[in-house]
Amino acid sequence: MSDTTQNSGSTYNASSIVVLEGLQAVRLRPAMYVGSTGAAGVMQLVVEVLQNSLDEALSGRAHRIDVTVDADGTWTIADDGGGIPVEPLADGRPAAEVVVTTLHAGGKFRDGAYRLPGGMHGVGLTCVNALSERFELEVSRDGGRWRGAWVRGEQSEAFHRVADASGSGTTVRFTPDPTIFGAARVDVDAVEAWLRAQSWLTGGLQCALSRAGQTVRFSSDEGIGGFVRWMADDEELVHAQALVIQGEESGVTVEAALLWTRAFAEDVQCYVNHVHTALGGAHLDGLRAAVGHQLARFALEQKLIDPTEPLGSTDAMEGLVAVLSVRMRDPHFEGQTKTRLLDDAAGAAVEHVLAGGLASWLRSNPVEASAIVGRAIEAGRARLASRRASERARYERVEHLVDKDIYRQQFGIRSKNWHASADWITNAGLLGLHGGSSVMSKDAVILDVCCGSGVVGNSFRGKVGKIIGLDLTPEMAALARTRLDEVVQGDVYDIPFPDNSFDGVCNREVLHLLPQPERPLSEIFRVIKPGGQFVVGQWVPFSAIDGPWMFQVVKKKQPLFVNNLYDEDMRSLLAGAGFVGLTTEEFLQWEDIDNWIATWETPALHRHQIKDLYHQCPAEVRAVHPFEISPTGEIRDCWRWVVYSCFKPA
Repeated sequence: MSDTTQNSGSTYNASSIVVLEGLQAVRLRPAMYVGSTGAAGVMQLVVEVLQNSLDEALSGRAHRIDVTVDADGTWTIADDGGGIPVEPLADGRPAAEVVVTTLHAGGKFRDGAYRLPGGMHGVGLTCVNALSERFELEVSRDGGRWRGAWVRGEQSEAFHRVADASGSGTTVRFTPDPTIFGAARVDVDAVEAWLRAQSWLTGGLQCALSRAGQTVRFSSDEGIGGFVRWMADDEELVHAQALVIQGEESGVTVEAALLWTRAFAEDVQCYVNHVHTALGGAHLDGLRAAVGHQLARFALEQKLIDPTEPLGSTDAMEGLVAVLSVRMRDPHFEGQTKTRLLDDAAGAAVEHVLAGGLASWLRSNPVEASAIVGRAIEAGRARLASRRASERARYERVEHLVDKDIYRQQFGIRSKNWHASADWITNAGLLGLHGGSSVMSKDAVILDVCCGSGVVGNSFRGKVGKIIGLDLTPEMAALARTRLDEVVQGDVYDIPFPDNSFDGVCNREVLHLLPQPERPLSEIFRVIKPGGQFVVGQWVPFSAIDGPWMFQVVKKKQPLFVNNLYDEDMRSLLAGAGFVGLTTEEFLQWEDIDNWIATWETPALHRHQIKDLYHQCPAEVRAVHPFEISPTGEIRDCWRWVVYSCFKPA
């Protein structure tokens, strides 16, 4: 083989090998260390510093974590732990300086200093230093206070003793580097949630967050039972008191709090050594197995179900609000950001501890147990009804008045990043089916209702004579004017045009957002001329099997989602409005789910729950609804789009 690259002609030999020194590797490939160069990456920097302080608390040396965020995005995180050691190492440099400038240098590789560490084992503070515009470290211990400073990983102030001091602790102050993260900022509310959670998980820990002159403090002796009650908020409860189970198995300490509600979805927060594993993992699998098996066993023992009637873990988990905390030595995570636990031993330990504790509690609390199991049976029967009879399980079309102010507000804000929020919006193949369905004359005048950015109407460009848009929000109307011939601000429930005004109407992906969709369809039918064409594209489930599951996914992403329209529903609605001559074309389109849920109307908790719905998707749904989860956790979903073409009778 030649050592010359054929495409470019460049020489590849020993001189081509580059050895990156110091923190250059981190700055060159930051996402390898903190997962992202966007807001998630900046959040990871904050979490790494917080986790180091938390490790001090878990070791018994710290009792306080104070966090301050300045208007310019500078973070200050201080604890009253033992302080990073400052004595010189063999090379003469202070240990604290080595910890923040050398990868894989730290106190978490040997027994003794930290029994159950959650930080990045010699990587966390180093990465924060490397990826900060400015990084300052202050350490108090052994009767003195030391300080050092770095700019983009390069030392600007030598680490040195600055004064005598009593007490001990570590303070880290840093500003994320805008040349790496751009204008990305941390969601401060997420940091507040982290501190609140740790105050429940770690007895005796006091946490404070200061921003914009306001300080909030967290400290609780309620433990994770209080955490679960706070998570449940104002949901209707199935049983009054949270069930708290504790135990140890094979060196793994397990603590869980369980509280069933009447909510449709589950909400389980998982922690390993107090690190939030957002994507769950083996410990969550163990919890699911224990809950599913024990509720099914109780139901059979009490003759609440027939032996032939299945009761799965999905049914048992519905409506469950839970916190699961696992403590163990040397946990194995998926990647540096620790979003998933990979230890099968932890899963087995969780299942063993929770199965025993839950079985005992169910026997001792028969009234509450019957209510919980009855709720799971109800969920299971609804799921089976959906599969067997194509019934929409557990939800109905919402028959209420339309609050147009909500639509104006939401889609006014969404207009700012409309095309960036989902791949389907500008997908050329999907748009091609809309415009390609036209059988109208070259001089036809068409109306794009709920036109959004005007891309659907624009797909008819060159096939018709004039394209007019209609949208409720001024922001969307302004966007559409860049593509359409004319745009009117108006209401699809009361279209501001006379009868028989248009040769055709087009629309896409809006009927499932509109209560009483037959009303706007009636208006559309009214303004189309006799013999005119209606082209509408709609996302629909693959079958009755994936429909209820996908309803949960979309509802958590888009609160305005009210109609889970199946293909047969769309056909019925169009026929009911008076349209005839229906033909359809299908289009399968892959959507980047991480991008799709990264919009303002989807809170962080719902984003986590959406990802969990994919990771915990039942096998029967996977069999009909294709999606992919990459080894690093990214999710791509295949959406079934159907473009319907029909006509107003001549």
